[in-house]
Amino acid sequence: MSSGLRQLRLAAVNIDGVLLNDTFSPVIHNFVVSRGGAYSAEVERQIFSQPQRVASAYLTGVVSVPMTAQEALEAYFVEREAYLRQDPVRLLDGAVDLVRRLRGLGLSTICYGGLGKEHFDRFLGEWAHLFDGPGYVCTNDFRPGIREITNQVFGLAYDQVVFIDDVARVAESAKELGVPFIGHPSTFEHSHQRQLMREAGVRHLVDSLHAIDEAMLRTVDAEAAHGTIWARSEASLVQV
Repeated sequence: MSSGLRQLRLAAVNIDGVLLNDTFSPVIHNFVVSRGGAYSAEVERQIFSQPQRVASAYLTGVVSVPMTAQEALEAYFVEREAYLRQDPVRLLDGAVDLVRRLRGLGLSTICYGGLGKEHFDRFLGEWAHLFDGPGYVCTNDFRPGIREITNQVFGLAYDQVVFIDDVARVAESAKELGVPFIGHPSTFEHSHQRQLMREAGVRHLVDSLHAIDEAMLRTVDAEAAHGTIWARSEASLVQV
């Protein structure tokens, strides 16, 4: 059994895009371009990891088809359901092993995301015993949720939690608060998240959950202990 970590106490792992496949980027991209909008990094910045009411209101301003925020939200979920019939939600390779690896290093674990708990129960219910506290935190009302998960749910300091997410906006919030972060950006061909994470200064970027190994986690733990997690450095991209 590996010995525990020095600084970190909790790993907060995003559900969609980290433990489960990214089923949001392709739908949002098609929603925008099919309605005459231009898809860009700014569109992603304003939509990803935002409350649904904020994202849907923004969408109405980037498409050429007149619609209300509620109409945009409803249309989006209809299109997502259609997309899922062709490309269903699935557990990503290495997801369960990652959570077990985190726990093996002595970390508590929590899963979080913008959809309700029923989404977690449906796709990760079999593995619910691997998560602590409430198991899953829906962050739709307070996205991206770093402050709330760290302080309110677990009562920890910012340098005691590592967030693993696929969205640069979460990375930017983590940087502002001094929270350790590992990026797992989408591989969707039109995604801007990898570049946005690089611009934010994310030092640990991975293409595979297997790359978040014990060595990386111990490096992040050491950086957290020394307050250097967001020190200026070339972002390191690990490919597996």
